[in-house]
Amino acid sequence: MAGLLTGEQAAREPAPVDGVRVLVTDLDGTLLGGDRGDRRRLREALDRHPEITLVFATGRGLSSVEEILARDPLVPRPRWIIADVGASVIDATDMSRLDVLQNQLRSGWPGQEGVRTALARFPELVHQDGVAQDGRCSFYLDPELLSPEIAAAVDELGCGWTYSAGRYFDVLPSSASKGNALSLLAGKLQWPMASILVAGDSLNDLSMFQLGAHGVIMGNAEPALRERLPPRSPVHRPGRQGAGAILSALEHLGWVEPAFPTVIGYHRPPVHWADGSWQQPVSPNGILPTLQGLFHAGGDGLDAIWAAALVGDFSGGRPGPHSTGLPLAFLPVTPAHWRGYFHRACKETLWPALMSRPGLIRHTPSSWADYEWVNAAFADHISAHAARGATVWLHDYNLWLVPGILRAARPDLRLGLFHHTPFPAPEVFARIPTAEQLRTSLACLDWAGFHTAGFADHFRQALTGVPRPPRVGVHPLPIDRPTVETLARARPPRRRADGSALVLSVERLDYAKAPLQKVQALSALLSQRPDLRGRLRFRLVCPPPEPGIRAYDTTRTRLERAVTELNRTWRTADWEPVDYIPAALPFAVVVDHYLAADVFWVTSLADGMNLTAKEFIAAQAAVGLSGMLILSRHAGAASQFAPAAFLTDPHSRRDLVDTLDRALNTPPGRRREHLTQLAGLLDDHTPAQWARRIIAAIRDA
Repeated sequence: MAGLLTGEQAAREPAPVDGVRVLVTDLDGTLLGGDRGDRRRLREALDRHPEITLVFATGRGLSSVEEILARDPLVPRPRWIIADVGASVIDATDMSRLDVLQNQLRSGWPGQEGVRTALARFPELVHQDGVAQDGRCSFYLDPELLSPEIAAAVDELGCGWTYSAGRYFDVLPSSASKGNALSLLAGKLQWPMASILVAGDSLNDLSMFQLGAHGVIMGNAEPALRERLPPRSPVHRPGRQGAGAILSALEHLGWVEPAFPTVIGYHRPPVHWADGSWQQPVSPNGILPTLQGLFHAGGDGLDAIWAAALVGDFSGGRPGPHSTGLPLAFLPVTPAHWRGYFHRACKETLWPALMSRPGLIRHTPSSWADYEWVNAAFADHISAHAARGATVWLHDYNLWLVPGILRAARPDLRLGLFHHTPFPAPEVFARIPTAEQLRTSLACLDWAGFHTAGFADHFRQALTGVPRPPRVGVHPLPIDRPTVETLARARPPRRRADGSALVLSVERLDYAKAPLQKVQALSALLSQRPDLRGRLRFRLVCPPPEPGIRAYDTTRTRLERAVTELNRTWRTADWEPVDYIPAALPFAVVVDHYLAADVFWVTSLADGMNLTAKEFIAAQAAVGLSGMLILSRHAGAASQFAPAAFLTDPHSRRDLVDTLDRALNTPPGRRREHLTQLAGLLDDHTPAQWARRIIAAIRDA
């Protein structure tokens, strides 16, 4: 057999190089082995850790390796290739050969035809016709026919040989082997053996395990390889096959983070990239800061990873998650896929149904194909980061197809999904063109969560007849009350000495928030109450949606027109009835508006919860104010604050007008009682506690 290089060349141990990590792996039965899920997880891990240099060490020829790279998306791109059982060394950036190293490895090689001629007298050697060979000559040979005569004939040629898998007999230059090629490459690039992990499954990998590097042997490796491993070699034996064994060794060495017991799947990360840095959420409340807080709970932080989309053109490199200080796993999504998925399918097909406005549903096959693609990519992405038996907590309608895909691929996972939006009545859900596809996927959940019992009932009804329906939980999302109260106390409210009244709404631009209906109701109130002219102002803080979303264009146009007409009709020299602010404000400024308001006006046609109502109550109560809360009957928060809030029906202009009029005319004593009652109905647990209860519920399910 081909021996290791000897003397100074083989013994050279370069000085350690900080940060060097090199994975050297065989292909067949090793990197290409194991189940598809393990291969995907290994590919994801190597993508997350570009500092790990990947080297293929294979019996295949270069053209065969190139074919694999072209056809198999789960094969990671190598930096170097040791091919032809160690006779070839290739720079994979341009597929050029390292001639200096190859010449050393092939010294004295008589050529393939010379080998075939010299061994022609052994008919038991069947040449591997059709297999690309360079610097080697490969035969098929039954194990019982491997004779001393064949070995002697190879030795007479001045060559070496390897025999592997009970079938493959490779004649090589005397200095060629995977181990020798790796030793030369490591010497050239100053890789210390302590920074190299070799992975293999057959005898032609033995020479790599004899170098003193870290090793991992496949669970299905040749018994002969196991028997001949150096007794004290640092070899990891995880008992897993293929890519799963390699991943286990990488985790064991600490080169990649292990798979996580909990994976959070949300279509957005809690931070966004802007102006060359990561930007934090504007508000301390909502699902993004709630989940972010789970990872900052001191020593009690959640052992989890957050899988989220990162949208952009990353041809010039994409920003990494490490600088965020959070365990994020980014799924790259092109702007084209995002437009079809989020701007069209989510906002034009699904959102109208969730808001109980089925007449606004717009469905196109191409956009739905993008929705399917992103959901499938998310499922693969989550699976790559989920440990065996992990808990997966999905969020919202944006990932409704993920449960079905994950259940088929990873039956070991516990799957839960929390709906932050309303869940529509079953007859409205059925009007989604892909309702049955979605229903089939949602039925694969172990647990589904909602803000209200009503939404949970709608979900149960939509899944009527499912053989094994998910468990259902009702968990209203709280706010970070101490943060709001501390900020409010630090910002004394600005009192108005003129006796005027301020009505406030803080909501994103969305037809479901009924901003147009509010402006129309205000116009009607001013018409019937002339005494309010010059004394009443409506401030609408209404940030625009993400650029590219067309679903709200009509609402924006009609709202801006209505605001302009109302102000033109009623304005005086020093007063306008509507103060329209179409921008996202810093949260401290929003708190200023909460403290200045006499009435907070929520008129959602449908709303999962509405946290701004809770923020208003907390801010006002913290400094002893007595603002009024008008709350839509169709907001999830109504189920919590109904005993104290002024409930209104945004579908009735008359009711909007009358409820606003009644709130403005409430006497001071009743106003203080009203706010005290509202404050008493605020949640008594924190967002982090809420999240942990849900994770526990998914695990228990």
